[in-house]
Amino acid sequence: MTLPPWKIKVVEPISLPGPERRREAIEDAGYNTFLLRSEDVFIDLLTDSGTSALSQEQRAAMELGDEAYAGSRSFYRLEAAMQEVYGYRHLIPTHQGRGAEHLLARVLVQPGAVVPSNLYFTTSRVHVELVGGIWKDVSVPEASDPAAPFPFKGNIDLVALERVLHEHGPEGIAFVRQEACLNMAGGQPFSLDNLRAVRALTAEYGVPLILDATRMSENVVFIKDREAGQADRSFRELILELASLSDGAVFSSKKDHFVPIGGFLALNDDELAERAREVLVVYEGFAHYGGMAGHDMEALAQGIREAADEAMVRHVVAQAAYLGGLLAERGIPIVVPVGAHAVFLDAKRILPHVPQSAFPAQSLAAALYIAGGVRSMERGIVSGQHGDAPYDGLELVRLTLPRRVYAQEHLSYVADVVEAVCSDAAAIPGLAFTYEPEHLRFFLGRFEPTAPFPELSVRESGRTAPALVV
Repeated sequence: MTLPPWKIKVVEPISLPGPERRREAIEDAGYNTFLLRSEDVFIDLLTDSGTSALSQEQRAAMELGDEAYAGSRSFYRLEAAMQEVYGYRHLIPTHQGRGAEHLLARVLVQPGAVVPSNLYFTTSRVHVELVGGIWKDVSVPEASDPAAPFPFKGNIDLVALERVLHEHGPEGIAFVRQEACLNMAGGQPFSLDNLRAVRALTAEYGVPLILDATRMSENVVFIKDREAGQADRSFRELILELASLSDGAVFSSKKDHFVPIGGFLALNDDELAERAREVLVVYEGFAHYGGMAGHDMEALAQGIREAADEAMVRHVVAQAAYLGGLLAERGIPIVVPVGAHAVFLDAKRILPHVPQSAFPAQSLAAALYIAGGVRSMERGIVSGQHGDAPYDGLELVRLTLPRRVYAQEHLSYVADVVEAVCSDAAAIPGLAFTYEPEHLRFFLGRFEPTAPFPELSVRESGRTAPALVV
């Protein structure tokens, strides 16, 4: 693993709850790791959203926060940072990424309009469907095969996309969406050549191309490393080119930009930006803060520039590769190649005895917590099924790495926990809903096991768990 391009300045103590407390905690949470209290969690790999460590420059910038309701200096500094790094004309600030998704759906999606995308993201799809849009998967087949070694599983299938564009025509397509480091496929990147081809198709048919650019910086690492002719190009040059191939982008800044809150919609079209601002003031806040405080915007402006720091971003990607390597060498089934922000366990292969109707990924995530206090999250049928539609997709558990937070020793401990659970996998039961929300059920759903969970524990290794770097 590459050496961190930072050193530790502040630490937060953590401790491992005992086995009895962990069982009580997961039962109280309805076997949903989202409903665990953070004080009951030892290593928290639930999400990288808002959980990264701020830099000293970000904390210093927060002291300059202008909390004016309108005309805030902090907004204009944020806008300048976005234009410098990404090159879009307009910035519409939101409280986080789903706020930007909501604005985009409100201004571009009409009832019955189609949104073709490389797979989906949960909140992105829900916002489109809540305004009457129709989501179409145009991902490459390899995106749904966790064992396929294909290096760019975030690519769009160009034949499938052209078929959808031809069938519905410009009037029937709201926009085409392409997500960087495709989350639901295991953090998998798209290639620059593929994005160029997608751009050419959307231009030919006259439909907007919108990026989910939340993890654009990490996608650039893979382009430099895996795509012919890109290795010697500068990091910032590639970021700017990816952005230039689109008409706009949504950003959840709680990921690549290292901040605990914030996001934005970036657009080039003047009229569309004005319409988005009109919706913004109804749902998020005034156009010069959009749900963020001035000090939040200052931290975000600095975070945007840090997301263009190749050494910083490479270390994030290298941590995932390190944990993935530990698991692969122990024979644990994971999604390959290892993606950007997380390692994804293949629950279908780990728990082949648990049918998808009994939520194997949800059950595996609960088992990891019981065994060692490691909080992860489900990315399978609980997240992926919509209404009564059949679902036969991936069944994954995401071990998500907060940026600049955990040390190598933490990741080694996580690998020990996963190995211990997999050694007792045959005894892990499935789950059944006791409460099923109508939308985004993975956040608040509650479950009960179909049989008792076995005793799960990590073998003693003499390792002392260090403090959590924050």
